[in-house]
Amino acid sequence: MQQLRQNAPMAERVIPLVDQRSAALRAVVPLHAQAPTGHLVDTRGRPLRDLRISVTDRCNFRCSYCMPKEVFDKDYPYLPHSALLSFEEITRLARLFLAHGVRKIRLTGGEPLLRKNLEALVAQLAALRTVDGTPPDLTLTTNGSLLVRKARALKDAGLNRVTVSLDGLDDTVFRRMNDVDFPVADVLAGIEAAHAAGLSHIKVNMVVKRGTNDHEILPMARHFRGTGTTLRFIEYMDVGATNGWRMDEVLPSAELIERLRAHLPLVPLDPASPGETAERWGYADASGRHDPALGEIGVISSVTQAFCHDCNRARLSTEGQLYLCLFATQGHDLRSLLRGGASDEAIASAIAPIWQNRSDRYSELRSSLPADATPGPRRVEMSYIGG
Repeated sequence: MQQLRQNAPMAERVIPLVDQRSAALRAVVPLHAQAPTGHLVDTRGRPLRDLRISVTDRCNFRCSYCMPKEVFDKDYPYLPHSALLSFEEITRLARLFLAHGVRKIRLTGGEPLLRKNLEALVAQLAALRTVDGTPPDLTLTTNGSLLVRKARALKDAGLNRVTVSLDGLDDTVFRRMNDVDFPVADVLAGIEAAHAAGLSHIKVNMVVKRGTNDHEILPMARHFRGTGTTLRFIEYMDVGATNGWRMDEVLPSAELIERLRAHLPLVPLDPASPGETAERWGYADASGRHDPALGEIGVISSVTQAFCHDCNRARLSTEGQLYLCLFATQGHDLRSLLRGGASDEAIASAIAPIWQNRSDRYSELRSSLPADATPGPRRVEMSYIGG
């Protein structure tokens, strides 16, 4: 086991670096084929509806909560290109997941726009159809650094929506958080480029870390109010093992909403769809009613209010490992089936029992443990399977 050292206040912290990428379980093809029915449910009755696909394990930012520079340095062994799923392999798997009931596909990373010619993959995925005969809801999460160059091509290829990660408007704070001295103005320009290209329902995700960027909450809300961009605040999560997560750095969403409502009128809104992770709040007009022209915000309470009970998301890593939870410790190897000559029928049959046997509910279990409880097995890094 390789060990990397990272400085921490008052003490030296040692981070064990284990290559989770080689720890996948074998995906087993059942003796009897199981044809997709379009309605696959797990042990808790949760349907498979959302597939998140990581297209690269690389990123040009070094955010401390995701890919800290002390771990992901110039010597970090990224996956070779030959290990990555090709666009054709990704599209083939996506088609099989759609047959099992997936309706939404999100491209993630790392930073997905670092994957060369990504618009070609978008075009292939946009041509697929759900079991209802409709195109999948095709979206992408990005840090926004390359959006100015790529927004139009992505829209023309068939991308429906985009979500941009932005952790503050203060340039000094933002440069410190991305840890590569990238200016906030360039991310804002990327968001404007997405609007100009005609991408709809643009969202901005802000990871809130108490004592680091929580003073940016109100400026962010004011900036995006009435712009057609939905701002979502995400509680700082204990993903992976390299970000040095501590509970005292989590700002609960309930406290965040209290802060905002002290300055801006907000009213609660109903969920937009089953399994939605964000609690929605709309900006109110003078009469106290939601004004759609002013837009809305969302809060994702992944630490203080677990939403495992209706989680309908699966995650496919850049090298073809299927993960059933953001906090998983192991994936299931689908690439071996793809490259081993397995038929579509066989691969679809292998996917079905993986989801049907799913019982993951990490966040619910975490909330029931004492604050000083010893962590379980090492979880996969978010930068590897996407957020």
